[in-house]
Amino acid sequence: MPTALNTSLIEVRRLNGVLAVRGHDTVAIEDPLEIQIGQQRGGLRTIRSASVTMRTPGHDGELAIGFLFGEGILNQRSDVAEIEFPIAEGERSANCVRIQLRAGLTLDLKQLQRNFYTTSSCGICGKASLAAVRRLPRGPLPGGGEEFRVEATAIHQMPGRLRRSQEIFEQTGGLHAAALFDALGGLCLVWEDVGRHNAVDKILGAMWLQGRVPVKDRILFVSGRASFELVQKSVRAGIPILAAVGAPSSLAIELAEASGMTLIGFVRDGRFNIYSADYRIRFERTRCGGEQTVPP
Repeated sequence: MPTALNTSLIEVRRLNGVLAVRGHDTVAIEDPLEIQIGQQRGGLRTIRSASVTMRTPGHDGELAIGFLFGEGILNQRSDVAEIEFPIAEGERSANCVRIQLRAGLTLDLKQLQRNFYTTSSCGICGKASLAAVRRLPRGPLPGGGEEFRVEATAIHQMPGRLRRSQEIFEQTGGLHAAALFDALGGLCLVWEDVGRHNAVDKILGAMWLQGRVPVKDRILFVSGRASFELVQKSVRAGIPILAAVGAPSSLAIELAEASGMTLIGFVRDGRFNIYSADYRIRFERTRCGGEQTVPP
């Protein structure tokens, strides 16, 4: 449910033509979150800052876990000893989360080649090099997902079901959403955030904490476009199908094809485009044997 934690009531002046009246508007909160990594090494406790991301407050632990998992820092559930919220001036900090790793875990800090600050709109803007962006192996999806099949009619239902579940968006109009659906189009999990990649990180963090990665029997649906990084996160989590309301980028399509993941774009108004691995989608064919397709 929307709370004061993630929305704010702002005084505004509304204009209808030239007529102006005073009123209030509910807006989504965007606030920085520092993600830290803590670890016991040689009897000493080390703390590193992994990233600062702009996000909608709430479920910060899942966000941090999803982010670190997507970056290749976390692999097994046992890698995390504790999720901490550091104390600042006698109170729990609302803008810092620390993932305490198990002692003895070897870290490859090259996996975190980002600038310290990351915007809410783009998760790869802070990458130090193109090589770091392209670091994921171009192999098959972890966990398979080859037997997962979905009816096209189920895909068509997802935008409406996602929109009806976006409680904060209904109030503010200013949030992205990511959701997991089952093969029948049933909504399993949804999160909203000012950033698409943050919403996906919260989803993946929640599944990782439940020990349900790889996520080989779900569809990840996002409210915006399908960027390279969203495909990268999905492949890392073993998700067989990524669908988006908006368009995919060329690099997103390239990675999806190389990984064997089904990538779908322009899911709206009863139509969509399949860009890779279309065998996972069951759809009707025309009488002449060609596929029934509609351009975006």
